[in-house]
Amino acid sequence: MKDIATIQRTKSILERHGFSFKKSLGQNFLIDLNILNKIVDAAELGEASGVLEIGPGIGSLTEQSAKRAKKVVALEIDQRLLPILEDTMSPYPHVNVIHGDALELDIQDIVEREFFSQGIEDISVVANLPYYVTTPIIMRLLESQIKFRSLVMMIQKEVAERIGAKPGTKAYGSLSIAIQYYAEANVSFIVPKSVFMPAPNVDSAVITLKMRPKPAVDVKDEAFFFELARASFAQRRKTILNNLTNHLGKDKKMEIEQFLGEAGIDPKRRGETLSLEEFARLADTILPLKNS
Repeated sequence: MKDIATIQRTKSILERHGFSFKKSLGQNFLIDLNILNKIVDAAELGEASGVLEIGPGIGSLTEQSAKRAKKVVALEIDQRLLPILEDTMSPYPHVNVIHGDALELDIQDIVEREFFSQGIEDISVVANLPYYVTTPIIMRLLESQIKFRSLVMMIQKEVAERIGAKPGTKAYGSLSIAIQYYAEANVSFIVPKSVFMPAPNVDSAVITLKMRPKPAVDVKDEAFFFELARASFAQRRKTILNNLTNHLGKDKKMEIEQFLGEAGIDPKRRGETLSLEEFARLADTILPLKNS
């Protein structure tokens, strides 16, 4: 059987099922086998691997994962795609498609039922994510504390650059901190618009997130650590002192300045210059102001 990921076969499948794209669901199907193989290569799948996919479309990436992994579970929100996937995935009995929204489904229960209970422990997320929900899906996967080995995902190039950004760069921000807290991030390669049907308006990138055995830094209050990071980037051109004062209250400015000193951080620095370690130290030092 010919691979799904060609212009001719993709068009044939769509025409046979009378499928039309929904812009609101961010549907852009991959039609380049070389790119798909590079994605699956980045995931380092083997015969004992389990794959969780979000947004399989008509199954072009699902098919390539299924050729290498022991089991693939794909979550698809668009009910119109279910009969298409039943058709395209018929040669792969170890692929299970679940209908539902990845932001609402109980992913922990799905992973337990579909993988762990069947003795599959080596699990990766391999997906071409819908771009309109990229960040909430990634954060949901990371915060679930499911023991994924890695997350290999096609996302917007700009978002990938922000996720993998280092301190002191324009792309570095609260998203970089939130994701690097849980995982080591690496932009694997850039993907041109031309390999999609229909072509998106932006360039894409494949990012690999290798899960850390424990978070990158120890903090006393995880929620406050993330809150402080977000507040520090509220107005990027402002100093860390001014941003935190705006967030915690102008009446606390002197205390904030004192805590910054105790944490060894110059109040005149901007948030984008602080490392994860410095944010962790600051969050622990300034914690007494959280509910004061």
